[in-house]
Amino acid sequence: MYFRFSVRAVPVSLFYLESNPITMSKIYHGVINVADKFVPNALRPLWNHAAGPKTVFFWAPVFKWGLVVAGLSDLRRPADQLSVSQSASLAATGIIWSRYSLVIIPKNWGLFSVNVFVAGTQVLQLYRAWDFSRKAPKTAA
Repeated sequence: MYFRFSVRAVPVSLFYLESNPITMSKIYHGVINVADKFVPNALRPLWNHAAGPKTVFFWAPVFKWGLVVAGLSDLRRPADQLSVSQSASLAATGIIWSRYSLVIIPKNWGLFSVNVFVAGTQVLQLYRAWDFSRKAPKTAA
């Protein structure tokens, strides 16, 4: 049995997995239980930490490093092509979440570090845009 979404057919079993968090949770816990056997004793404190790899509190910051990479790659972009509103939003988000990551329990140092870098790269982009607008010749309207 298939459901049709636009031009692609999706098997019911795949649709069921994506829409059923209980089934995904069982799969996730099964993977974690298997991986548990291979974690060395030296890494057990990290593995079992409240913000460790078994939780979303670890994986969300890991994937958020993509924003830092994107911000660093934008350093090659000409300053006149930077989005000031996007950079300001990301800088504010980085600052706010940096603070938040230190007041929650447990303190999430991974979240803190990624947000400091997000804020830093975007503040740098804002400076580049401001510096360009300051130095660019003014055109008479």
